[in-house]
Amino acid sequence: MIARMLALALAALALQGATITEYPLPRSGAFPHDVAVAKDGSVWYTDQRNSFIGRLDPTTGKVTDYPTPTPKSGPHGIIVAPDGMIWYTGNARGNIGRLDPATGQIKEFKLPSAARDPHTPAWNGGLLWFTVQGSNLYGWLNPRTGAVLLDTLPTPHSLPYGLVNGPDKMLYLAELGGNRIARIDPSNAKLTEFTLPSGAHPRRLAVDPKGIVWYTDNARGYLGRLDPATGNVREFLSLGGAGCGPYGIAIAPDGRIYYDETTSGNIVIFDPATEKMESVAIPTKGAIVRNMSVDSTRAKVWLALSGVGRLGAM
Repeated sequence: MIARMLALALAALALQGATITEYPLPRSGAFPHDVAVAKDGSVWYTDQRNSFIGRLDPTTGKVTDYPTPTPKSGPHGIIVAPDGMIWYTGNARGNIGRLDPATGQIKEFKLPSAARDPHTPAWNGGLLWFTVQGSNLYGWLNPRTGAVLLDTLPTPHSLPYGLVNGPDKMLYLAELGGNRIARIDPSNAKLTEFTLPSGAHPRRLAVDPKGIVWYTDNARGYLGRLDPATGNVREFLSLGGAGCGPYGIAIAPDGRIYYDETTSGNIVIFDPATEKMESVAIPTKGAIVRNMSVDSTRAKVWLALSGVGRLGAM
């Protein structure tokens, strides 16, 4: 317990006065969309435009590219599974890929035709769960058998987007097309919707250790807070105002909320204890952070800097 408290205190100290370190990617036209951190500290990302999976060694700056077996598959979301395998969604070709870091080999799983644009992946209970934005679907892939289950969201045109795990072992899904967040019970795939304020369009999610779901309201410029136990929702207007377009979000090891404002080029840091916000400018102008990933071991938040061909660390 003492060691854990010390680690959290050191993490909080390291994150105070945050700055952003950028890592340029060598491939011309690189477009990092999502990012994920492995246990060894290596940073994996999807290069959506060039159809590569990339690996950055932060210690040396070395980048290794792995081409997707299906050309122009538009890799989008990416995660590191508990066994160290790298999973990504082939958003433009209706497939899901698994990369073995030990060999660099990629195996692709073709999805049913209805799942034409798999979006965000999440690992839960030995299955690869994912959203399918354009088809209004969510589902899972069984890596052992290749079996796929798909289900339709109850709200039409909900545009299922971000997908994350909660400490209650439930999955939480952002419905970008409407003012809802859904909870999925992995034991039976049952879905429950929570209604947000009118006009809200939640894009990405992060769940804190208490089970509170934090979301970026991309349409109205808010950071939102949903308590699934009560359905209570609170909103906090972002520093950039109504048109700032909040996007990628993560919870740092010290409990503060990090999220991107797409129009200002800033990362906003929100302290839930004081409800105060501060912003940190992304050094290279024109970057949009669609996704973040937390390295709790090294007290870092990693950013995919779309539009400028870089990764960032705070």
